[in-house]
Amino acid sequence: MVKFMKENLEKSGCAIGNKFIRAINCQAKISGGYVRGEGVLVCSNHMNIQDEVNQVVIHELIHAYDDCRAANLDWTNCAHHACSEIRSGHLSGDCHFKREFLRGYTNFRGHGEECVRRRVMKSVTANPHCSEAAAKDAMEAVWDVCYNDTKPFDRAP
Repeated sequence: MVKFMKENLEKSGCAIGNKFIRAINCQAKISGGYVRGEGVLVCSNHMNIQDEVNQVVIHELIHAYDDCRAANLDWTNCAHHACSEIRSGHLSGDCHFKREFLRGYTNFRGHGEECVRRRVMKSVTANPHCSEAAAKDAMEAVWDVCYNDTKPFDRAP
């Protein structure tokens, strides 16, 4: 999936060089992030297995793809940020029931959407421009459109 995402970034006109994905040590307890102009950062000091690294890279490459294809994407806009988080959570496999089970979430019915919502809120409320209320309102406002937007995939993997 990493190769697929990199190819689609290139097809969308976003050249990514050899240093687009980098491992760094992070002070904050996060797995990684996407930073416009810098690329995908993976917090290697918080990763234990290769599968975790792969998951973070895929999630962040979806953000990079969104940033590439939407010329007006504004990461300080709570709705824009929420939309990309919805897409990343839904399309990357972050919320697969096995991952959720390993995180201690055992509700299998409807787990996917619940997980995406929980993770969107965690990420968007960490944005200094988005209060909890603004993050929730933004997520609800864009949910249907963004959850059903599966580009560059034909359907959710």
